[in-house]
Amino acid sequence: MILHQHKIVFAGTVGAGKSAAIKALSNINVLSTEAMNTDAASHQKIFTTVGIDYGELVLEDGTKVGLYGTPGQERFDFIWSAISKGAVGTVILIDHSADYPIENLNFYLDYFKAVSDNIIIGITHLDKRTQNTTAIYREWESANKGKVYPLFFIDGRVKEDVLLLVEALIANAEARLLS
Repeated sequence: MILHQHKIVFAGTVGAGKSAAIKALSNINVLSTEAMNTDAASHQKIFTTVGIDYGELVLEDGTKVGLYGTPGQERFDFIWSAISKGAVGTVILIDHSADYPIENLNFYLDYFKAVSDNIIIGITHLDKRTQNTTAIYREWESANKGKVYPLFFIDGRVKEDVLLLVEALIANAEARLLS
């Protein structure tokens, strides 16, 4: 069941900031399905999404856009495609501070490009110390010469950064309609 005519899905790694991004944008109190993280081996955060996070963004013209956050753990992948049905597109958030961000990016991109042809990528947690530099994403883009996906470096807690992703997703969808 689709609750909104317009919806955007936030997907990606555990701890990448999907819930924070929805909270930053939503004009309503976010419905959150966070529970205690029982998989501390994969991420040290205390709470993690185990169902769907839901918020709403009201555009200037009054249009309501549903903001749907997926759980990041692979064990909940059965929810991902159900959430993605009928979406304008998917914002994939990747935690740059994770051990293998490019492998994570490839995993989520491989999954979600099968359910959405409109994908925007946001790289988060650039403020954390890591052995990786942002150059790994330029190298990744060069190695993947086929399909190009818009990629942005953002802070998922900052409304303007998340809004940039949403605006890029909508512009991408509009460009596809015109072509």
